[in-house]
Amino acid sequence: MTGPVLAVDQGTSGTKALVICPERGVIGSGSAPVRPGFGAGGVVEADPAELFGSVVEAGTRALAEAGESVVAVGLANQGETVLAWDPDTGRPLTEAIVWQDRRAAGVCAELASHEEELKEITGLPLDPYFAAPKMAWIRRELTREGVVTTSDSWLVHRLTGEFVTDAATAGRTQLLDLDRVGWSPAALDIFGLGGERLPSVVDAAGVFGTTTAFGGELPLTGLLVDQQAALLAQSALDPGTAKCTYGTGAFLLAQTGQVPRRSTTGLVSCVAWRLGGQTSYCLDGQVYTAASAVRWLTDLKVISGAADLDPVGGSVPDSGGVTFVPALAGLAAPWWRGDLRGSVTGLSLDTTAGHLVRALCEGIAAQVAELAEAVAADLGERPGVLRVDGGLTRSALLMQTQADLLQRPVEVSALPDVTALGVGAVARLGLDPGLSLRQAVPDWEPAAVYEPRIGPDEAAERLAGFRAAVDTLLERS
Repeated sequence: MTGPVLAVDQGTSGTKALVICPERGVIGSGSAPVRPGFGAGGVVEADPAELFGSVVEAGTRALAEAGESVVAVGLANQGETVLAWDPDTGRPLTEAIVWQDRRAAGVCAELASHEEELKEITGLPLDPYFAAPKMAWIRRELTREGVVTTSDSWLVHRLTGEFVTDAATAGRTQLLDLDRVGWSPAALDIFGLGGERLPSVVDAAGVFGTTTAFGGELPLTGLLVDQQAALLAQSALDPGTAKCTYGTGAFLLAQTGQVPRRSTTGLVSCVAWRLGGQTSYCLDGQVYTAASAVRWLTDLKVISGAADLDPVGGSVPDSGGVTFVPALAGLAAPWWRGDLRGSVTGLSLDTTAGHLVRALCEGIAAQVAELAEAVAADLGERPGVLRVDGGLTRSALLMQTQADLLQRPVEVSALPDVTALGVGAVARLGLDPGLSLRQAVPDWEPAAVYEPRIGPDEAAERLAGFRAAVDTLLERS
């Protein structure tokens, strides 16, 4: 079966949808905002009704712009965001606890003696970022009723009535056996979740029920977690290829092939996707705050939005000695210190908004460079280029800073939001299993390539300054 598919990416701050034709490319797009709520004690929550409403709204807008029917739907999700809900009615029993939420830190502290066992089973370090600690926290603090799952299972149930999750999303829970790609009884018991009813773990491509949410009856044929969908869309299919998505956070993933590679450097080893029963794996590193750090500067009235990064940052030649560690929701890979908070040092009376903007861009780029170094240590070689996507790739200042600190070319996606393209590709595979993966994935063509403009010595010096600031945070904790 051929024809356009509707690909929906349900993200942290909004939902994006594309209508993708195999011959003509993107023929329609739509979006709808999501507004997470932030509170003291690391609270980050979203209204589940708003998540579902945004899926329907963005998809409907994309279909209206395309002006033609589609043959299937694909859905990408946030990954580690969880909620409890009634499997009989679909009614949410809690708010959606967003991946940035830190309230499960106490759960992790109690289970610290199990960290190495969990890392060996699941490939993931023990951290509130992942789903299982949040699921355990919900069971302890909020409700014992219903089921507790990642947000994708609830969305799929609302769309189709099915109870499933794809293997890559399941791999973000810290409950999946990385080698068997099935739920781990040992991990479930460690988190006190042994009696839970869990969704079936399915491939990324298949027929997962039908939905009438977008008018008419459409099969749901593609499911994939957001960052892995972006990895797929960037044609990172060969071991060693890497991409970074600059969204609410920044996420660097490197393909490792059909054998899981346990990281020795603090990266996450996880499922990239499972197709036709065959699993591909990747290494994953996270920067918790990227666009959310830009929003923080915006809320402080330093800038009026992300569009100001280049004009304001371009008003000064450098950061003026300011170093910004944007750990506004803690430090993720390779440090895994969610308890730490950000720092801005080197301020003086002549520090301007431009210096702060440049320091923020350097802080984000330096963390990504640290992740690339960790990939190099785990795989034995550095990625030759870094393919990038996400809203912040519109900032030439950030992208040039990234190329400078990496000392590698940075290739910017022609479409800033490629997650939907990735889940659109698996939706096509779900319709036509005879397609090869390379046939389903769009050809990679960067819209821009940033080459390093500084030498390795200057890059090393700037990275050393950032590492010193991180070390100071670590020493104070």
